[in-house]
Amino acid sequence: MPNFKPFRGVRPTKDFVEIFPTHPLDNFSQEEINEKSAIDSSYIQMIKPYVVSKSKDIDRNLRKIRTNYEELLADHKLVQDDASFYLYSQTYPNKKVFRGLLGLVSVEEFWEGKIKKHESTLTAKKEKLAHYLEKVNLQAEPVLLTYPSNSKVELLMNYEEKNIPILNYVDDLGTRHKIWKIDNRLKMKELKDVLEQIDSFYIADGHHRIGSAALNAKNQKEKNKKHNGTEHYNYVFSYIVSNQSIKINDYNRLLKNLNGLTSEEFLKKLETNFLIHEKGENPYFPSQKFHFSMYLDGKFYSLHVKHDVRKSADTNDLDHKLMRKYIFKDIFDIFDPKTSDEITYIKGNSSIEGILKIKEEVDSGKYKVGFGIYPVSFSDMLKISDEKLIMPPKCTYIEPKLVTALVMYDMK
Repeated sequence: MPNFKPFRGVRPTKDFVEIFPTHPLDNFSQEEINEKSAIDSSYIQMIKPYVVSKSKDIDRNLRKIRTNYEELLADHKLVQDDASFYLYSQTYPNKKVFRGLLGLVSVEEFWEGKIKKHESTLTAKKEKLAHYLEKVNLQAEPVLLTYPSNSKVELLMNYEEKNIPILNYVDDLGTRHKIWKIDNRLKMKELKDVLEQIDSFYIADGHHRIGSAALNAKNQKEKNKKHNGTEHYNYVFSYIVSNQSIKINDYNRLLKNLNGLTSEEFLKKLETNFLIHEKGENPYFPSQKFHFSMYLDGKFYSLHVKHDVRKSADTNDLDHKLMRKYIFKDIFDIFDPKTSDEITYIKGNSSIEGILKIKEEVDSGKYKVGFGIYPVSFSDMLKISDEKLIMPPKCTYIEPKLVTALVMYDMK
């Protein structure tokens, strides 16, 4: 069972909660980051030396971030709590609610496999993030972990929601964020005892963040002759949610050309491994696993993986893997989708809206064909993690999406 620890969270005071947090930086263009960095007492202004500065002295820029952070604490624009767990809920404009607990997990347990992954990570990206953590000593966005639902955990969260939250605000996308601080010793022990019944946590989102935290811990351990495993750098800021509070959406594909084939030739080659049904102009969302939606030349098609292909496939094969083998590799000679500039990945939301985005992109002329893929199931994601297998890139678009710097973990 993985250990889940309380921590001394750092958060904006009520006067600054609508100013300080931000959506993840990769949601913004550099021009938008420049604009947001001008807002006084915002998180992006705090990290401005790293995201806007033209100075090539990276370490100096990172030290300046730490100084900015400590000044915000001294000015009481940020406050640090006593050791606590936090209940965190998000209510989307469509009334969908996600909720879970904020706390710390151990990098040792990540290395031991008690916190399980399903994606590979890029070494260069991990090294860059690990260097950032070493110099700034602040984790501002939690890793999203999941687990099969536990009724006792849900019951404890139900009780806590009856109290008044310490933070309650609506972001610019219309999502309401509520935070409850759980610092009562009895309540913390109850939570800890119940969470100890969970066998494993599974990484839903944040493979690079947990990988970089683990790499930083390894680097610090090598430097620290008195290392004992309890140092702050040994822990990863995490948000744990059950399968009741997670949504795995479709992650679809667009292809720029047909590799010299005509549309008729392409459809003929598809018939080797797929049953094809033309659906005309009506947008078509795939109905289940082993079933794809395709948009080509103004028409939608359903593609069912043939029974003999499904029979010969590995039981853990995802639709993304079958598409990579029987379409990208066999028909288009794309052997490594990660390095191909012919494929573009497009996020869906488990509805026809994602299919309409495919149609819009293909109709624009930028792409020749688009594929809609049925969302990966929660059980498939856990099975792949349990068997230490790795998904192809861009298989899951997972909600909830977390804001940055609503609560932070100070590693000093």
